[in-house]
Amino acid sequence: MATDKTYHQEEAIHNVLLMRDVLSGLPKYVSTYFRAIEYSKAPRTRLGYARDLKTFFEFLVSSNPALKNMEPKDIPLSVIDQLQAEDIEEYMDYLKVYNKDGHQYTNNERALKRKLTALRVFFNYLYKNGHIHANPALLVDMPKIHDKAIIRMESNEVAQFLDNVEYGNKLSDHQMAYHEKNKKRDLALLTLMLGTGIRVSECVGLDVQDVDFDYDRIKVVRKGGYEAYVYFGQEVRDALLDYMAERKDIIAKEGNEHALFLSSQKKRISVRSVENMVKKYASITTPTKKITPHKLRSTYGTSLYQQTSDIYLVADVLGHKDVNTTKKHYADIDDWQRMKAKDAVTLRETPITPKDI
Repeated sequence: MATDKTYHQEEAIHNVLLMRDVLSGLPKYVSTYFRAIEYSKAPRTRLGYARDLKTFFEFLVSSNPALKNMEPKDIPLSVIDQLQAEDIEEYMDYLKVYNKDGHQYTNNERALKRKLTALRVFFNYLYKNGHIHANPALLVDMPKIHDKAIIRMESNEVAQFLDNVEYGNKLSDHQMAYHEKNKKRDLALLTLMLGTGIRVSECVGLDVQDVDFDYDRIKVVRKGGYEAYVYFGQEVRDALLDYMAERKDIIAKEGNEHALFLSSQKKRISVRSVENMVKKYASITTPTKKITPHKLRSTYGTSLYQQTSDIYLVADVLGHKDVNTTKKHYADIDDWQRMKAKDAVTLRETPITPKDI
């Protein structure tokens, strides 16, 4: 049955249903907390918080002998009220490496920071509403995040990457069979991502009617649910026009009629499929770099900054609400500014050589 819901609306509903399933195994006061933040946090963020809290409650049951015969959903607020900072620190240490259902899980610094943030927000809600007497999570130091080098493609690598997408260079015979069938789609999709810096979720969520060739722009749903226009250049325009001439003759599966990018099954292409697509072409272009869809975004952000030197423009185009996010993750600004600075100071006038006399 056809649906009038957009991709992002369907995703939001899916996340809500997943969150309800997670909350069914947690205490009622946790559900009350999530109702309180329903309109201040995106569905995907709430789902992440819910999963993190589930891990925390499972830890309490497994680590506290007094709770060993209790289900996480039966843990009373009185237990939460008795927790100290040391208990939270023990939980953070547990998260570094733990086993569950026969699988080993690990968390790096960023994952630990996210999980502690989820606890701080939850405890803060309970404290503000008088359910507990203190917020012990605030007394636990956030994990120190060590900066990593920004991985991106250089301009020559971008050109080679797109050449490989267009011509199938170095692909196996098996890969070439699929390449011939999908090369216009792949080239349009990857040129669009490299030429606009849109997120992979924004890309797969595009509908045919979101592309406006009168103004050379696309309408995307940004992180947080708001809509914005993103403009593209001639290379993106040419690739999109070439693909859309092919797309108009493809009969999509029911419910996918409006999707811009389709899979081989005539359904809206998935995030996982785009990840695999990028991995396939990147592995033959930059085998020493782990290039993901997000790294295409980093590549665009850095290139745009190098061309404009306007970090606020880069932040706006990428859809960042905080320019510090752009500075930290997308534009290698410090290195670029240092490189530009090398010729900024003149120590002596150009010396006169004998031939000039």
